[in-house]
Amino acid sequence: MNRFILKSYLFAKKMYFCSKLETMICSCANCHIKTIFFESLLDQNELEIYCNARSEKIIKTGTTFIKEGNIIKKFKYLYEGLIKIHRTNSDGSDQIISIGKPMDFVSIHNIFSQERYNYSVTALEDSIVCSFDLPSIKNLIKSNGLFAQKIIEKTNEASNRILTNSLNMISKSMYGKVASVLLFFLQNVYYTPEFELPISRKEIAQYTGLTIETVIRVISSFRRDGLIKVYGKRIEIIDKEGLLAIYEHS
Repeated sequence: MNRFILKSYLFAKKMYFCSKLETMICSCANCHIKTIFFESLLDQNELEIYCNARSEKIIKTGTTFIKEGNIIKKFKYLYEGLIKIHRTNSDGSDQIISIGKPMDFVSIHNIFSQERYNYSVTALEDSIVCSFDLPSIKNLIKSNGLFAQKIIEKTNEASNRILTNSLNMISKSMYGKVASVLLFFLQNVYYTPEFELPISRKEIAQYTGLTIETVIRVISSFRRDGLIKVYGKRIEIIDKEGLLAIYEHS
């Protein structure tokens, strides 16, 4: 069983057992957050206090669980699934800022500097989002220097990722922009040449700054050139090196 299938099976199994519970209180026993976020920063007693207060919520595909303008009440991160961070432009159109993967701190971008979210977050696939009490996290930052350092590192990583992506999108041609989206899902999310694209052609347009018609035209061009095969929402990458060349030299 390959890694992608195994991950999907384990997630489906967890979703089955939790399907009757919208919100769960869970321990960190089997959660990556214990190692990447808390381990070596807190002693065991402190760790248990925070982990026991952690809640998990199942978010269905297409659900917006953070809305632009809402008051920030919780510290949240993505445990399983895939999300998009987006905001409304002055003309009322939607712009996708970033795609979030598991262990991304989806509420980190303005949680410590503002009272309200200046972006929205929507699940691109069935996901699990974990939440901590925000005042407790802020108190921990004040009292634990190593924890505060970790938060700063995560904030910088998130900001740098968004900045790098924005600069890449500005500098690339329409072919390079669409190639970058397909390569992102191949290399950073699914790790297999065939996958179901979790975003629509319209969302690719919102992410790249292109029109929907241009996105459709570029995907059709990639298909004609033998770089990809398209089966509805499923994409098969046939020539990864060809896509990389387009991305790097466009």
